[in-house]
Amino acid sequence: MSIRRTPRGTTALDRLRERYTEADLTCSECGFTDDDGEWSAKTSGSSVFYRRVCPSCGAIETRTLSLK
Repeated sequence: MSIRRTPRGTTALDRLRERYTEADLTCSECGFTDDDGEWSAKTSGSSVFYRRVCPSCGAIETRTLSLK
């Protein structure tokens, strides 16, 4: 019996980061779409901070998820 693995993250937070990476790659400052872009995630324990830097203009896009 083999175990079927999916490319998705193992947690809900990993899956949300993947969703941002797949759907939200256009810079709100300059309009550049970074097809190879990726969001990074960091947590403080009570919040999760998602961040992406535009390679064209250097603008920083952020999303914050409160875990309250």
